[in-house]
Amino acid sequence: MSRIPTVPTRLPGAPGSNILKLQRLVKILGMKGIPVTEAADPNEAAEQLALVLASHGLQRMTARVLAILLFTEQPTMTMGELADQLQASSGAISGATKMLTSVGLAERVPAPASRRDHYRLRDDAWALLFTNQNAVISAMLAAAEAGIAATGHDSVAGRRLIQMRDFYALLLSEIPALLTRWHHQSRAPGAAI
Repeated sequence: MSRIPTVPTRLPGAPGSNILKLQRLVKILGMKGIPVTEAADPNEAAEQLALVLASHGLQRMTARVLAILLFTEQPTMTMGELADQLQASSGAISGATKMLTSVGLAERVPAPASRRDHYRLRDDAWALLFTNQNAVISAMLAAAEAGIAATGHDSVAGRRLIQMRDFYALLLSEIPALLTRWHHQSRAPGAAI
């Protein structure tokens, strides 16, 4: 029997940690073969990205807010600025920012001399999102182990579950090295970030 690494089920920076939302967002952001055409300006490119994300299951307003936070040249944006730029209600913006902050992509930040909440895309948001995927992978490992215990190692189902467990165990063991390489690459002189 392989040893299953333990990871916390609560995600850092995600109050209440909604693993299903995170799992869905990771799946959406990891889609392949996304049809993209060349955009004439940043606003068009942001809307195109939002459409792609929405077509793969992310709620449309959440996708639009994520795209705006990616494309803005402002260090932070208020909910009012997001609502104005997207021509959306404050309720829709509130729900979208809540979802993005709960999975660690966006964060609320203080702004001197302002009583409004300011939001921005987190530094290293993509690596954090991938790191948080550990909880999902651990849940898959635990489910595979429970399935193996229920079906036995020698059954057809047991062999499939062993393959599932072994795959997720390998994936979980590789994530730290991948993230270490990413951090070295992203902080190297001349890196785009």
